[in-house]
Amino acid sequence: MRLVSAAIALTGLFAASVQGATSFAGANLYYAAGLSSSQRATYFAALQKAGMKVLRVWLDGQSTSTTKATTITSYPDLETVAPGTFNDQVLNLLDAVMVDAHAYGIKLIISMHSWNALSRPDIYGQWYGTGDFYEQAQPASEFDTRLIHILNHVHTTLGQPWKSLSEYIFAFEAENEAMIGNGQAYIEAHSSWQCDRAQTIKNQLDGAKILVVTGGESWMDESVNSVLLACPYLDVISIHAYGTGDLVTSAITPYVTEAVNAGKKLLFEEWGACYFSSANNVCSSASALTTTQRNNNIQAWASAISAAGVPWLYWQALPNADPHYGYDYEIGITDPSWATLAAVANEASSYASAFDYSAYLP
Repeated sequence: MRLVSAAIALTGLFAASVQGATSFAGANLYYAAGLSSSQRATYFAALQKAGMKVLRVWLDGQSTSTTKATTITSYPDLETVAPGTFNDQVLNLLDAVMVDAHAYGIKLIISMHSWNALSRPDIYGQWYGTGDFYEQAQPASEFDTRLIHILNHVHTTLGQPWKSLSEYIFAFEAENEAMIGNGQAYIEAHSSWQCDRAQTIKNQLDGAKILVVTGGESWMDESVNSVLLACPYLDVISIHAYGTGDLVTSAITPYVTEAVNAGKKLLFEEWGACYFSSANNVCSSASALTTTQRNNNIQAWASAISAAGVPWLYWQALPNADPHYGYDYEIGITDPSWATLAAVANEASSYASAFDYSAYLP
C-alpha cells in the first residue's frame, strides 16, 4: 500500500505538474529488428492509423521460432562469444526499423538488454548468473561497455551515432525488467544498479533530447521505488503491470503523485488484456474470452491508465494475426480486437497528462 492518498483530485495533480500536457499511446514488439521492409510498412501504417507514437523494441537475438508466428530475419545476440565482443547485426537491422518508423511518425524505445536473455542464459548469464551480474563490479563494467557500444553505434545510412538521433529515438533503457526473477526485496536492495546504468547512458547522451527510462518490473509497486525516484540520471520510471488491481485509476494516481513530487515522469510501458479467461496477470491457456469481453477489458483498462494521466504502451501489437500462444496478451493488426485497441490508443491523446512529453514525441 502506498502512503500517499489516492483521493487527490486529478485536476489539482495535473496543475501541480504541467499545464496543457496530454497523454499518448504506443506498443511493444520485442523482435521488430527482424521484420522485412514490406512487413514494416504494413505494421507502421497500422500503428500510425491507431495514433501510436512510440514502439518499444529489444536487442535480444531472435528467430522465427521465438516470435508470435511472425516470419522474421533471424539475428543473434549482440554478444555471443564474450562480453565486449560484438556482432552488430541487430543494431544494423534496427537502423532500418527506426528510419521506417520515423516515416510514419513513430519513435523507438530501445531496450538494451533483458532479464529474459540473462536468465536464458545469454553470455552474461553464462558467465555471472542472475545474482552476481547485478552485484559485482566486473559484470557492471562489462555491461557499461555494452551500453556505450550501442549508444555510439553509427547508423548505417544516417551516418550519426544512435546517441544523437533524437528525431528517431524516444528513449533508452538499460534492461527490460532487471532482477525481476529475484523478487521485490532484492530489486529494492539493488536498485542502485539501475541508477548506475542510467548514469552511463545519460553521460553518453550529453544533453540529447532522448529520455533515460527504467525497464519496469512485474507489477506497479515493484516497478516504482524510492531509489529510482531519487536517481538524478533517470527521467522516466516505467511501470509494467498486468494484475487487474493495478489497472484502476485510483490505484495508479498515488504513484503519479510520487513521481510528480520527485520530478520524474511515469510511463505505463507494459500492460495487456489476456485472450484467455484465466487471471489476467497469469494468462495461462484456458477457454477464450469472447471478443466482446476482451474488448471491454481493453477499453476499461486503457481508459483507467489514461484517466490517471499516464501514457501507455500495449504488450504487444503484432504485424500478423495472433496465434494465441500461452501468455497471450498480443493483438495482431488484423485481429478482431485491433479496432478496439486502435480506438483507445487514438483516444489517449485526448486525456490530460501529469507529465509533459511534448519535447520528446514525434
